[in-house]
Amino acid sequence: MKTIIKSTIVAAAFFVSFAASAQTTRSGYFVDDYTYRFQLNPALGNSKNFVSMPALGNLNIGVNGNLHVTDILYNIDGRTTTFMNPGVDASKFLNGLSDVNRLRVNTKIDILSAGFKAFGGYNTVNINARADIGINLPKSVFSLLKEGVANKTYAIDDLAARAVAYAEIAFGHSRDINKEWRVGGTFKFLVGGGNIDVRLRNADLTLGQDAWTITSDAEIRSSLKGLSYQTDVNDRTGHRYVSGAEVNGAGVGGFGMAFDLGAVYRPAVLKDWAFSVALLDLGFINWSNNMLASTDGPKTFNTDKYTFSVDDDSPNSFDNTWDKISDDISAIYELDDMGDKGSRATALAATLNVGAEYTFPLYRPLTFGLLNTTRINGAYTWTDFRLSANVAPVKCFDASANIALGTFGFGFGWLMNVHLTGFNLFVGMDHTLGRVSKEFVPLSSNASVNFGLNFLF
Repeated sequence: MKTIIKSTIVAAAFFVSFAASAQTTRSGYFVDDYTYRFQLNPALGNSKNFVSMPALGNLNIGVNGNLHVTDILYNIDGRTTTFMNPGVDASKFLNGLSDVNRLRVNTKIDILSAGFKAFGGYNTVNINARADIGINLPKSVFSLLKEGVANKTYAIDDLAARAVAYAEIAFGHSRDINKEWRVGGTFKFLVGGGNIDVRLRNADLTLGQDAWTITSDAEIRSSLKGLSYQTDVNDRTGHRYVSGAEVNGAGVGGFGMAFDLGAVYRPAVLKDWAFSVALLDLGFINWSNNMLASTDGPKTFNTDKYTFSVDDDSPNSFDNTWDKISDDISAIYELDDMGDKGSRATALAATLNVGAEYTFPLYRPLTFGLLNTTRINGAYTWTDFRLSANVAPVKCFDASANIALGTFGFGFGWLMNVHLTGFNLFVGMDHTLGRVSKEFVPLSSNASVNFGLNFLF
């Protein structure tokens, strides 16, 4: 199992590198002159035409999750070590984890973007590379790794990981319908890079010193050109099972399409209020291959691959055997390589944005906004509520400060936006960096840095 998880995380890292870690900051939703508001709601047009600096128009580096670096790494006697170190108390470690430990990376890099006024409204063109990655790790996985045979039984349920990478070409248009309503939409043509979906539904383990009894139900579906599964053999049963994956070559994995839809309502009877809603990435990708590894339903088997001895000098001592398990415990699931099952279609992770904005009547450059963002993605769904204060004290500068609360806890965000004649620069964070390591790695898994450089005309 660990080898499978490791392969999935490696693939996820590949996808993140491919996408170069960038997405639209939610801190700019209520900032009128923030150039990329149309990617949060296609009904939000800009006051000026623009063209982006290639690859630097809208750059974001960040991650979300409730599993933090401080949950995994510890300082023991002045040295950095993992939670597996015997000096780390098992109860303290496990009590600090959630029942389901989540990591999310939703990334987008704007290779080239432009916006212009024409055809009775505002129009946008974008070429983007994107990746959507989610990992769910139940606490029982860490309990097994940390406690070993201290407990006789373990139930590992709903361990899951998903990674998808694709490129998109997007065409958007927005316009006023009347004095109260403005609507917008974006059509996206998608080119799939790859998709991996790991669903380890359950593994019930009964551990003993001489053998383990395992009941498991799991599958992995991969759509990635050049991917093949690696296998190993259970020495006791002779069963050949999937122990990892490798990729040789690359290519287009599939094609698809998607839509963004949005609307803004400014009621005449409530002149200081504006309400908005948007549904983003409503679409799918049809993949040309579907490499399946599966238990083909629940499977029960015994293995003596991992046995323990109370003798510390024995080859099967707890430490030696546990090192072997840490290197490869994919035998817990023993997936069969089922081959290529043909094409398959997968839905994109859609995003719902719902906002309300109030203009302060005594100082109209000041507004207050409430935004709810919900990422609709099955087991990887998350939500975020963000309350912001937004100000435009002069024509060439506006800013936002906001607090957020949601699936990944509490955070503080901000954005500063400079828009001079012919030039736009913005910088901000949806989740301000907290404590960092000496290598400047955030100790919290909620962190982001946003930057953009664009030309106005």
